[in-house]
Amino acid sequence: MDLEIRHLRAICAIADAGSLSKAAVHLGITQPALTTLLQRIERSVGGPLFVRGRTGIQPTALGEQAAARARLVLSELDGFIGSITHGDRKNREILLGSAHMECVGSMLTYVRQALPDTEFALQVEPSAVVLAQALAHRRLDIALIGFMEDQGVPLASDLAQRTFIPRLPVLLAISAQHPLAVRDDIELADLRDEFWICPPGADDGSLTSLRTACHDAGFEPKIRYQVPSGGGRPLISSGQAVQLVEPSSNPLGGIAIRRLTGDPLGMRLVFAWRRQSITDARAGAIYGAAAKAYAEAATASPAYAPWWYAHPEVHPC
Repeated sequence: MDLEIRHLRAICAIADAGSLSKAAVHLGITQPALTTLLQRIERSVGGPLFVRGRTGIQPTALGEQAAARARLVLSELDGFIGSITHGDRKNREILLGSAHMECVGSMLTYVRQALPDTEFALQVEPSAVVLAQALAHRRLDIALIGFMEDQGVPLASDLAQRTFIPRLPVLLAISAQHPLAVRDDIELADLRDEFWICPPGADDGSLTSLRTACHDAGFEPKIRYQVPSGGGRPLISSGQAVQLVEPSSNPLGGIAIRRLTGDPLGMRLVFAWRRQSITDARAGAIYGAAAKAYAEAATASPAYAPWWYAHPEVHPC
């Protein structure tokens, strides 16, 4: 795993706070998510960065070295970001972030129609943690973020937010040639022998949600593959893997999208934005454009449309 800016911020936050719980609050993520992230960082650098002491979390020699160098990098980065983000907002594009969804293209089209005098840049990112930190550190102005229903990723206190969809099911991508694909919905327990692609945004708790749901169904999922969002199609279509997907995903290239019986996994979508960067009126226009695009994608999905029509109470308005 290559170290990213969010990893450097995590190292510094833990070192400064002396506590995983306090560092998690500062970063706007949950403590379990930060613990998982730290473990991945330590595997990447080849040794422990922190140890528990009588007064809290203490850096090891390697941790002190990592934190010192991370602070230098972040200082330069934040100075650079600050130098290009404090100009006249009317003369700068809006930085829009979004979870990975089929409607991203049409959403951007409708957003541009709603605000024709504004330029937009788009970052598509499945990780709620990455989007939340990008907002907190001024790398995004507004973002549509996906959260697993049973997991929380706290947002910075100075961000405005508005629920987009309070609850929607997580669906399954499986080979169209798989024997289970003939069903309209699939029991989670019937997937006990399948190999899984790790859910995107594992630091958010999506992997924890999958393991919990599978445990409730009586088995431990076999997580065998780590691939970028959308990069697992060849594995799925060839029958070598299954994966959780956003419900409006298209069944393309030999892949079938199916409901999981009883909807054991759910998520929610939330818009969050920086009031210092974008007005509530503009945020509302972006919200409306996204709602139009999402409704079109939902009604066009054979697997998702029946659920969507049956639950008008979750439709964005």
